[in-house]
Amino acid sequence: MSTAADAARSFEPPAVAPPPLLPTRPWYWSLRRELWENRWIYVVPLTLAGVLLFGFLISTTWLPARMNRLAGLDPARQIAGVAKPFSIVASLLILSGFVGGAVYCLEALHGERRDRSLLFWKSLPVSDRTAVLAKLAVPLIVVPAVAIAVTLALQLVMLIVSTLVLAATGSGAGLLWSRLPFVQMPMVMVYGVLVHALWFAPLYAWILFVSAWARRMPVAWVVLPPLVVGMAEHIAIRASLVGRLLRWRLMGAMGRAFDTSDNGGMVLSLGDLTPLRFLASPGLWGGLLVAALCVAGAIHFRRVREPN
Repeated sequence: MSTAADAARSFEPPAVAPPPLLPTRPWYWSLRRELWENRWIYVVPLTLAGVLLFGFLISTTWLPARMNRLAGLDPARQIAGVAKPFSIVASLLILSGFVGGAVYCLEALHGERRDRSLLFWKSLPVSDRTAVLAKLAVPLIVVPAVAIAVTLALQLVMLIVSTLVLAATGSGAGLLWSRLPFVQMPMVMVYGVLVHALWFAPLYAWILFVSAWARRMPVAWVVLPPLVVGMAEHIAIRASLVGRLLRWRLMGAMGRAFDTSDNGGMVLSLGDLTPLRFLASPGLWGGLLVAALCVAGAIHFRRVREPN
């Protein structure tokens, strides 16, 4: 009997080792979680794009007359006039993205404590650093990327509609196609979005820090400290250094990343970009240092703060 059993065992297939587990990629899945929970990231830009497209369709009523007026101007003004509607929609979509990113940071860490979902997320094998960095990637990477994609799609639709309208009215689309900077516009837009994302990084990081630290009303803690300090400064020394600092942080990127002194404030060519001057700006690197400190603080307070 033992001999038969041994023979049967000899025909058993060899044990196969299980395949190695794939890496969990916690940062990637943490970022995917933010996209699942915040559908506004793409719903809001698409909705705004629909509203802007509707307004543009109405404006095509006087598009032939506007093109006829532009035909009598010099080439630089023709380029500026043709590109103006495309630049306006790009500015509005990108601005809405930056505002949406600030609102997101305000609720990113405070909201998960308020609804106590923090307890569930902390039970997963994801570190606080990974979770905070994934949240920071939303306003710095995801929202700008979505804004760029939606803007390019909207501008393409606007170009097609403009061409059809001009062709249908007999005006011809020659001026539109010859003066519209097809290559420069997307490159300038991508460059501008990257520049402002880096420039706004300390603002996003500060709001994220307050979201992790404040037990109640994070929006008040974001707004009140600079407001109170600015008022005290004005009363004490009749100055507005805080106000100028905030204004510089909000609008100072344009003066360092672009040179539009000869174009009336408009970016008309790739020659108006000054990336080296922007990268050499102390304000950029000082802001990134402040952002790093705020992110470190946000990671710490996410680790130690209990649900509200």
